Amino acid sequence: MNIYSFSPFGYEGSLVSVEVDLRRGIPAVDIVGLADGAVKESRERMRSAIRNSGLEFPSERVLISLSPADLKKEGAGFDLAVAIAVLAEKEESNQTRTLPDEDILVVGELELNGKVRPVKGIHAAVSTAHAGGIRLCIVPAANMDEAREVRGMKVFGAENLIEAFHALGKKECFTQKKRTTCEDMELDTMEHIVVVNGIPFHEVTPEYEYADVKNQDFFIRGLQIAAAGGHNVLAFGPPGCGKTLCIQKFPALLPLLTKEESQPVTRIYSIAGLLSPHHSAVRTAPFRQPHQTATVEGICGGGPHCTPGEISLAHNGVLFLDEAAEFKTAVLQMLRVPIETGCITLSRAGRSTVFPARFQLLLAANPCPCGYYGFPEKLCLCSSHSVEMYWKKFSAPFLDRIDIRVQVQKKNKNIKPLSTAELRVGIANATAIQRNRAGKKNANLSAAEIAEYCKCTEKAKLILDAASEKYAFSPRAVSGCLKLARTISDMECKPTIDEKSMKEAILYRSVSGGIESGFGML
Repeated sequence: MNIYSFSPFGYEGSLVSVEVDLRRGIPAVDIVGLADGAVKESRERMRSAIRNSGLEFPSERVLISLSPADLKKEGAGFDLAVAIAVLAEKEESNQTRTLPDEDILVVGELELNGKVRPVKGIHAAVSTAHAGGIRLCIVPAANMDEAREVRGMKVFGAENLIEAFHALGKKECFTQKKRTTCEDMELDTMEHIVVVNGIPFHEVTPEYEYADVKNQDFFIRGLQIAAAGGHNVLAFGPPGCGKTLCIQKFPALLPLLTKEESQPVTRIYSIAGLLSPHHSAVRTAPFRQPHQTATVEGICGGGPHCTPGEISLAHNGVLFLDEAAEFKTAVLQMLRVPIETGCITLSRAGRSTVFPARFQLLLAANPCPCGYYGFPEKLCLCSSHSVEMYWKKFSAPFLDRIDIRVQVQKKNKNIKPLSTAELRVGIANATAIQRNRAGKKNANLSAAEIAEYCKCTEKAKLILDAASEKYAFSPRAVSGCLKLARTISDMECKPTIDEKSMKEAILYRSVSGGIESGFGML
């Protein structure tokens, strides 16, 4: 039997083989294999846990080898694997028990009384083991649901060291999760799910109801299109106009993640230690809202162990930057490459890791430092130079990646607002079409896919050409208009982009509906 554990590093991590040799000599425990302090301390935790569990610790000199030897081993997750490897070697050497010749992953931290504590990164460990051909794993009982999310892996959740050791060689102790319908949702959560045209959403709670928002139909329509196609949004307007209020309700417009979308998100949250015990998987699209004081490392990730940042925690979800102009310029400019590639590479001390970072960016900002530029109701106290410097913080290349731009105003209209349930109908239509067509959101379509899927009528082409010349659209802006128009057409189940859809796409791309002079760079 080959026993493996897991050394986390970034998104990938590495499998570590745990080997034990019992030899004659003064009783002691030696660990070789470039182990850090936490791993070396496992000697004492393991020894106490074995004895306090009523098991016999070997009287020989114990040598524990963690290989590959040139890989630094970190974390307390090696405790359980080391203890089981020592007990297995003792029984085999005494010929009291024959263990099967099958590889097994063992991860967990031991308390001195023999209980097994949960650890972070279980999903990453089990996924890596499964990719390496391992089909059995022993994990803490609190992490069992998380481990069982990896298809094809048989899992045993151990409460203590005795349970874990006795499970060796007993395949009947290892179980797999049974799959259900409705995008593989668990049956015990079905009562909290609403299915709209075959697309599951969470039930609407009062704090996420758009029917309570008055006089912002243009902005809410833009958010509906953004949710349907995964488009980035910039909302700017005076203080108190409702920018933050509307965007914080945005999670209610997002469908639940599919099984394929959920897997990398669950892995990232597991690595970050953000999965609560007995939590199986992340089914809700992430919605991250970092503070304006966030550093570049906090947003993109990093640190000694290459932990995920906010853009990775927002993978397959939303990154919302409220008061976006208050973020450091370096933070905003750092977002440009992940927006294009959907991932970020972190390098530390000769090692590198690639985190997924396919997020939807929502920005809310004031039109100037005082907040009232271009609005006649209030007097703007900012000079033209300060307004110019305020918007230069974003930079034209960064803003060119924003497909939807909305100037939010305080309006007095007697238009009945749409409810969240009504908004979801068009979103569900577009989501179903996109999943069947390209398996991705329209905002992420490549140039070749745009040419294939964004077919326009002749009138729509003429309208786009005229708008491109009028607003001096870049090639990226033209592609953005096509993708926006494709989303609007999908919401109405139209096979071809028509004149109406193209006009609405250009309306949101060109910041029409209230743009004032002075925002030319948008």
